[in-house]
Amino acid sequence: MASGDEFDEGSETKGSMWVLEQKLDQPMDEEAGRLKNMYREKKFSAILLLRLAFQSLGVVYGDLGTSPLYVFYNTFPHGIDDPEDVIGALSLIIYSLTLIPLLKYVFIVCRANDNGQGGTFALYSLLCRHAKVKTIPNQHRTDEELTTYSRSTFHEHSFAAKTKRWLEADAFRRNSLLLLVLVGTCMVIGDGILTPAISVLSASGGIKVDHPKMSNDVVVLVAVFILVGLFSMQHYGTDKVGWLFAPIVLLWFLMIGGIGIFNIYKYDSSVLRAFSPVYIYRYLRRGKKKGWTSLGGIMLSITGTEALFADLAHFPVSAVQLAFTVVVFPCLLLAYSGQAAYLMENRDHVIDAFYRSIPGTAVVIVMLVTTFLMTLIMLLVWHCHWILVLLFTFFSLVVECTYFSAVLFKVDQGGWVPLVIAAAFLVIMYVWHYGTVKRYELEMHSKVSMAWILGLGPSLGLVRVPGIGLVYTELASGVPHIFSHFITNLPAIHSVVVFVCVKYLPVYTVPEEERFLVKRIGPKNFHMFRCVARYGYKDLHKKDDDFEKKLFDNLFMFVRLESMMEGCSIPTSTVYTDSKRSSRGNFC
Repeated sequence: MASGDEFDEGSETKGSMWVLEQKLDQPMDEEAGRLKNMYREKKFSAILLLRLAFQSLGVVYGDLGTSPLYVFYNTFPHGIDDPEDVIGALSLIIYSLTLIPLLKYVFIVCRANDNGQGGTFALYSLLCRHAKVKTIPNQHRTDEELTTYSRSTFHEHSFAAKTKRWLEADAFRRNSLLLLVLVGTCMVIGDGILTPAISVLSASGGIKVDHPKMSNDVVVLVAVFILVGLFSMQHYGTDKVGWLFAPIVLLWFLMIGGIGIFNIYKYDSSVLRAFSPVYIYRYLRRGKKKGWTSLGGIMLSITGTEALFADLAHFPVSAVQLAFTVVVFPCLLLAYSGQAAYLMENRDHVIDAFYRSIPGTAVVIVMLVTTFLMTLIMLLVWHCHWILVLLFTFFSLVVECTYFSAVLFKVDQGGWVPLVIAAAFLVIMYVWHYGTVKRYELEMHSKVSMAWILGLGPSLGLVRVPGIGLVYTELASGVPHIFSHFITNLPAIHSVVVFVCVKYLPVYTVPEEERFLVKRIGPKNFHMFRCVARYGYKDLHKKDDDFEKKLFDNLFMFVRLESMMEGCSIPTSTVYTDSKRSSRGNFC
C-alpha cells in the first residue's frame, strides 16, 4: 500500500478531483484498527528450554561439528614444517571460534532476530520497518498495526535518524542495499548446496584410514547413500528430524571432546599455550605468505556459523545460545586442541589429497554481508551509540576481511563453484524483482480515476449478472487499468466486483486473523469492494479454493458487520461465485 506521504503529495495542486478521489477510495485505517491483537511473546520453562536446546543440536550444528574432519588437512596441505606452526594454527582456530560464532553470532547477531526469525531476509525485514528502503512502495501506516510489525522510534536529530534519511534519500542506495541482501541470500544457497555433500564426503573419507587401498569411488558411493537417506528424512519436519539426530550429534560432540582430552593428556599438553593470542602473531610472522594462505583452511572451522543464525526460525534464541555455549563451543575447542596435540608428534599424518579440494568462499561473503546489515541494525533498530557500532564493524571486518583475502587463493581450486551457483541465483532473483517493480509502476501510473467509474452509474454501463468477480491487481488503492478494458469490451460483469491485492510486507508472517482487509469502494449500490491480502516473507500464498474461501468469509463478515452497524437486518439469498454456488448473505 502506498505510504501516507504518497497520499498527501500534490493534493493542493490536483484540486477537487483529487479530493473526490480520496473520499471515494480512502486507506483502510478503520478496517485495520478492528483486527484483534492475538500475538503473545512466547515464554519457555527451564525444562522446555533444555529440550529445545537438545533438539537444536540435531539441526543447527551439523556443519560446525564436522569441521574438525578437515580443518587441519586444509591448513597444512603440504605438510607441517615446524611444530610451532600447529600451535599458531590452533590459536587462530580458538580465537576464530570465540570471536565469530560465540561473540558475534550467538551473543550479538542472534539478538537481531525478526520475532524469532533469523537470516539475511530477517535483517532486511527489520531495516524495511525502520526505514523506507523497500523498492516497491506499497506499504501504508495501517500495515504498522500488525502484531508482527514491531518497530521502535528514535529522536529526529539522532545519528540513527540521519542514517535513515541518508538511506531513504537516494534510490541507488536502496537498490544497493537490496542487492547486498540478495548477494548474501544467494551465497547461503550456493554454500548450502555444497555443504551437505562436503561434510558427508569428508566423514566417509575416514574409511580410508584403515583401508588406504580402497578406491575413492567406494567412498563416493557411501557418501551418496548417506545423503539420499538424510534428504529422504527431511519431509518429516524439523521436530522429528531434530529428535532423531540430536542424540547422534550430542554423542558426536561428547566423543570428539573426550578424544580431545585424551589426546592432550597422552601426546602434548603444551598445545594449551595456543590460548595466548601471541602465537597468532608469531605464526603469521614466521610463515608470511604461507601462513596467510593457510587461513583458508582455518576458516573452515567456522563454516556453519551462518546456519546458526538462519535456523532461528526453528528454535528460540535462548535454546541456540544454551546449546552452543554449554556443548558445542567447549567440545570443539577440546577437539581441535586434541588434534593439535596429536599432530605435534605425528606431523606426517596431516597430509591427505582428498581434503585439499574443499572450497569454504561463499561462507566468508555471507559473513561480510551480515556485518554490513548488522551495522545498520545496530543504528536504526537498537539505537546503539555510533562508537559501539564502529567498534563492532571494525573488529568484524578485520577478522572476516583477513579470511576473505586468504580464501581468494582457493577460488581456482574449487572455490569458484559456490560463487557460480550464487551468481546464477542472483541473476534470477534480481530479474524477478526488477520485473515486479516495473509491473507495479505500470499499474500505478495507468490506474483509472474513481470519478470516471462513478460516471458510468451503478450498472457501470453493462449488464450486472449474479456472481462475484475477482480482479487481481498490484494496487492497494485505486482502480487498475485492466478494469477499464473489462467494462469497455465485455457486455456484462458480475453483480459484485472485488479488487484483490496480494501484498508482501517486511514481516516474517501475518497472523490469519489479520491477513485480510476489506472495505467498500464507492456508493453502496455499485457493489464494489477492495480486499488486501497481506503476507510475510515466510508465508506461502496460493490462489486456490482455500484462499478464495477465506477471502469470501472475510468479505461476508464485513458486509454483516456493516449492516449491523447500520441497524439493518441481513436478508438471506443465494450468491453465485465464478466456479460454484454458495449460500451467503446478500451484498445489497
